[in-house]
Amino acid sequence: MATIRVQNLGVQFHLDRQVRPVTPAMTRIRRRCTTVWALRNLSVEIGPGQGIALVGRNGAGKSTLLRAMAGVLPPDEGKVEVSGRIGALLATDAGLMTPLTGRENALLLGVLAGLPKPEVRELIGSIKERSGLADAFERPVATYSQGMRARLGFAVIEHVKPEILLLDEVHEAIDETFRAELEERAQQIREAGGIVIAAGHDHPMLERLCDRVFLLEDSGLHVAESLEIAEEQMAAEVAPV
Repeated sequence: MATIRVQNLGVQFHLDRQVRPVTPAMTRIRRRCTTVWALRNLSVEIGPGQGIALVGRNGAGKSTLLRAMAGVLPPDEGKVEVSGRIGALLATDAGLMTPLTGRENALLLGVLAGLPKPEVRELIGSIKERSGLADAFERPVATYSQGMRARLGFAVIEHVKPEILLLDEVHEAIDETFRAELEERAQQIREAGGIVIAAGHDHPMLERLCDRVFLLEDSGLHVAESLEIAEEQMAAEVAPV
């Protein structure tokens, strides 16, 4: 049974003098950095069969929250407990390592999703065919368009059969045919008792994917009655006094 439990989550970033993120490995530089909390004291529980539209102004922490749920960003405070295999398309890079080839990324994503490495290797040929990337599958992802990256990520998702699908705006960079396929897969996941969480600005698609709206703002995560009401709340928050 797919579930996500976030308890008192806090994620912080360290910025150098040029306001660039500093990795945890750069410990000497981190001592001289400014610390910015992207998320703090955030708690939420999401159960099976739910479809969540995650909205909020730019910089509210939507991408950070999805990455924490996907296990890409370790919490600095609190914890994230996930039950169920995760498939994630995160922002325009779809969660890919751009220096690696499409083949290498497919192998990495499959293993991160929980499949044994030998099983992923057996699926590589099918993933390549499903992605439609042809010879580009052997090129670095840095040379891909946003749509190509999304197709590669989705092809892996199709094969790992996730119970939890996380989408971070990437569905807005794909063509209509591919978008329809993604919507169909999301609906199948929910019908099977899985979870779909989508962040973005394409309201018609969010309404088709989701049945609940979570508004992320400085004061925390709140349930909104609709996407329209959430938009009104965000507009009121940033309106000049």
